[in-house]
Amino acid sequence: MLHVGLAPDAACEAAALGWLDQAEQSRWRRFRHDGARRRFALCRAALRAVLCRELGCRNQQLAFGASHHGKPYALVKGKPAPIGFNVSHGSAHGLIAFAAEGRLGVDVEEPSTTRDLDGLIGSVMGPDERAELAMARGDLRLQLFYRLWTVKEALIKALGSGFSLDVSRFEIPSAMRRGMKASLFRFPHIPTVRWWLEDLGNEHFAAAIAHELSPDSH
Repeated sequence: MLHVGLAPDAACEAAALGWLDQAEQSRWRRFRHDGARRRFALCRAALRAVLCRELGCRNQQLAFGASHHGKPYALVKGKPAPIGFNVSHGSAHGLIAFAAEGRLGVDVEEPSTTRDLDGLIGSVMGPDERAELAMARGDLRLQLFYRLWTVKEALIKALGSGFSLDVSRFEIPSAMRRGMKASLFRFPHIPTVRWWLEDLGNEHFAAAIAHELSPDSH
């Protein structure tokens, strides 16, 4: 797991742009806001640097493809690389997760009081989750929502099916809803596949990772 600081820094952003290929630099220019450009450049450069180190390749040999649902994967000399990764960023924090095997998803969010929390709870949470959120108040309610939401987002990203799956149809394990930092999980519609969930949040952001376990792991 790699944390990427995304605070404004012109020198860091200029250095990051040097890691990007022509297609990525073109994509960088299409972002309309400075913050979006900065987050993309810094996270993609950090991703490239780590992948080059882990795969023993040069940056010029590294490229990226995308699945049907848009989930990226690495290519070295045009061939899929034997490593999985996932990237997420908020306004000031980025997270990049890596795994040699198994699907992987990560999410980071900076809690915001300006979002329509009631509307989101009604659309993305299951019955037990909604009941527990209804009992929470103030900052505790906000923190609980973002803890649950980042775990759900990480699971959806790991599954790689986009939001074609209704996230209100599965619930985060009760142990994690009540404060535990990690737990096993199974989707109701694919109970044979196990996932390891971890709450990575701290006082600055909410974050979570979901990693598919191999069938023979214990």
